[in-house]
Amino acid sequence: MCRNIKVLFPLDPTTTDEEIRAAALQFVRKISGTVKPSKVNEGAFERAVEEVAEAAGRMLRALETKAPARTREEEAERARARFAARQR
Repeated sequence: MCRNIKVLFPLDPTTTDEEIRAAALQFVRKISGTVKPSKVNEGAFERAVEEVAEAAGRMLRALETKAPARTREEEAERARARFAARQR
């Protein structure tokens, strides 16, 4: 999985639209193999980002869990630990 895509569920406070769009952008970049599309592909790229973000948002709103919500601080600490382990 792409390391830049963050876990978005369950978080406290709730995931923002900006976080969902950022994850969608990373996903589309990953599968398209490009960070910045050419002018001719720009429209398709942006449409894909918007469609993925919309689908992800619908999914996140529909998910239910009995697990306690994670905090962004906990997730950041886990990410730092994973990064440190990769550096060894």
